[in-house]
Amino acid sequence: MMDKFHEECGVAGVFANDDAANLVYLSLYALQHRGQEGAGIAVSNRDKITYEKGMGLVADIFSQEKLDRLKGDMAIGHNRYSTTGMSELANTQPISVTINSGDISLAHNGNIVNAEEIKKELVTQGAIFASSSDSEVIVHLIAKSKKEDLIESITHSVNQLKGAFSILIMTNDKLIGVRDPMGMRPLVLGKLKNGYVLTSESCALDLIEATMVREVEPGEMIIIDDDGLKSIFPFEKVDHKPCIFEHIYFARPDSYLFGNSVYGVRKRLGIKLAEEDDVEADVVIAVPDSGVVATLGYAEHSGIPFEMGLVRNHYVGRTFIEPSQSIRHFGVKIKLNAVREVIEGKRVVVVDDSIVRGTTSRKIVKMLREAGAKEVHMRISSPPTAFPCFYGIDTPTRKELIASTHTVEEIQKYITADSLHYLSIDGLMECANSSNYCQACFTGAYPTMYHTGD
Repeated sequence: MMDKFHEECGVAGVFANDDAANLVYLSLYALQHRGQEGAGIAVSNRDKITYEKGMGLVADIFSQEKLDRLKGDMAIGHNRYSTTGMSELANTQPISVTINSGDISLAHNGNIVNAEEIKKELVTQGAIFASSSDSEVIVHLIAKSKKEDLIESITHSVNQLKGAFSILIMTNDKLIGVRDPMGMRPLVLGKLKNGYVLTSESCALDLIEATMVREVEPGEMIIIDDDGLKSIFPFEKVDHKPCIFEHIYFARPDSYLFGNSVYGVRKRLGIKLAEEDDVEADVVIAVPDSGVVATLGYAEHSGIPFEMGLVRNHYVGRTFIEPSQSIRHFGVKIKLNAVREVIEGKRVVVVDDSIVRGTTSRKIVKMLREAGAKEVHMRISSPPTAFPCFYGIDTPTRKELIASTHTVEEIQKYITADSLHYLSIDGLMECANSSNYCQACFTGAYPTMYHTGD
């Protein structure tokens, strides 16, 4: 199993642009880090919705021929990493159906923690589910709503959901974006020369040369149609709890979300990590790619030279096949390799964003020692992750998280480092300029009453 938290999903939508399908394709390409299992694009030509879906990476799914078939000036798309439901084509999104009010298509980032409860009730009422994804529950709620107006149906439906969600809904003539009242998952609004964009991260806007207008606010529903843009707030107000791991690991460093530059927050995490540390070392290196920006901050504050001591192979697919059963224990060497010239004879600080099971950290320390490191000091730019996430991040069960059953000293011994230091929670929140973030993966204090077990 991968010894990293897995990304959730990415969504993108374009309104009133004749190149909508291509612009959504490019947006999904920019959001590929948020999910690599499958992707889909749905397009409206104002008369009907058509779609293309597939398993794998965006560039492998969508040929120019497929994109040319997606004609219309409105489109939504989705990159999938399965947090609920198996990895299969039936679970890829957008979900496109016909209901009383016409065609609708839906793409969802997050996790509906009361989905099973709602699903059981819907099934007793005769609903038939085509997938195991929690997102399909939202479509069924909209379809069965007795409200006459579609916006009222959507409002009534999303108010039954508990958990994290940023949702895009496309009808024949509208693009609708909804962000959950806690604001756990990101959603941003952009403006094209012709039309609007809604997407998970601002880095997607940069690629398609759209201007960022603002972030969609927690609890906000944005409705875009030929009359323009309308904003409503259909939820009861609650405390905002955006996901701090977006800043630590998930979002691209060139994105801006939750009121902060991701790059800026990550660099501050590294600076604060160095402030809390007093180790003497000759070189500081990053676990690429997610540890690089924090390492720059650590090196800047500590004065220890930054070097590229670990090099990543960017061309390893998700389903790497070992060439022979006799070649065992590839470990992280498939993805990472140590640079002996940087490491040999040195006291090394290695910075990573998190430790999940500990197996990867252990292999990295071993690799650095084999490259001649005199000492290896592991530094983590987040607090110990001891609790699973139920809000759209694929985390292991609690018993599989090493920090839930081991002290820092025990983890240090397991990964065979000379020392181990995690960033403090106070330090983390200071770097993010707020203490309002969801901290459940560190503290176990979940912001909703609903979650799905350990």
